[in-house]
Amino acid sequence: MRVARAYLSFELLGFMIVVAMVLTLLSCGPSPSSALPSPVPVTSAPVLQTPVAATETLSPPTPTPAATVAAVAADVCNVAPIVVPTPAEYPGYTSLDPSTGLHVTGRTDPVDLVTWRLRVTGLVDHPLELTYDEIRCLPKVEASPELVCPGFFVDMATWAGAPIADVLALAGVQAGAEKVEFVSVDGYKSSLSLEEALDRTNFLAYEWEGEPLPRLHGFPLRVVIPTAQGNQWTKWLVEITVR
Repeated sequence: MRVARAYLSFELLGFMIVVAMVLTLLSCGPSPSSALPSPVPVTSAPVLQTPVAATETLSPPTPTPAATVAAVAADVCNVAPIVVPTPAEYPGYTSLDPSTGLHVTGRTDPVDLVTWRLRVTGLVDHPLELTYDEIRCLPKVEASPELVCPGFFVDMATWAGAPIADVLALAGVQAGAEKVEFVSVDGYKSSLSLEEALDRTNFLAYEWEGEPLPRLHGFPLRVVIPTAQGNQWTKWLVEITVR
């Protein structure tokens, strides 16, 4: 009987030791040598949807008629209104205009800016009728060349306006064109070769000394050809004809 009780006591003691060891392990966690790395939660990166417009292949834009291009340019550039110059007294042919310090050659009736248009005709893809503001919205150049009328006078002033080349680009010069003719409201004409007309130093002036052209000197638009004599600087321009 005593042997049996001793055996049971020994068994109970062994069971209690095993339980104590298990509890110890559970409270301390697994040993460093047997520990498995904790799994890192995997989260998918959010998928960003790119706007279709940024990835699709766009077709080339349909060409816009040149007249429409010029009209849109006028809306976009939003040029400031001008004060239309008042008529001045005609001092006489090749005489000095005291209000500007320029000499005068020719005169005409005042041009109505509201109805005035610069027509571009002839060998062009898009005949044009440009308003004053549409021309002012084109790239602007400025120069101070001598205005020479041989045997009569040499004038100096600063002129500004749009390159003839840009106006011709809007119209689209056709193959075979050779010269460009400039027509005044009074019927006077001058011309340049197409090559000369495309030189960006030649332009259509709408400003003199930072102001609108004086009426005696070509308002609203005159040709400025720095390398040519004054008879090439057609005043009161109403038409450009490509031939």
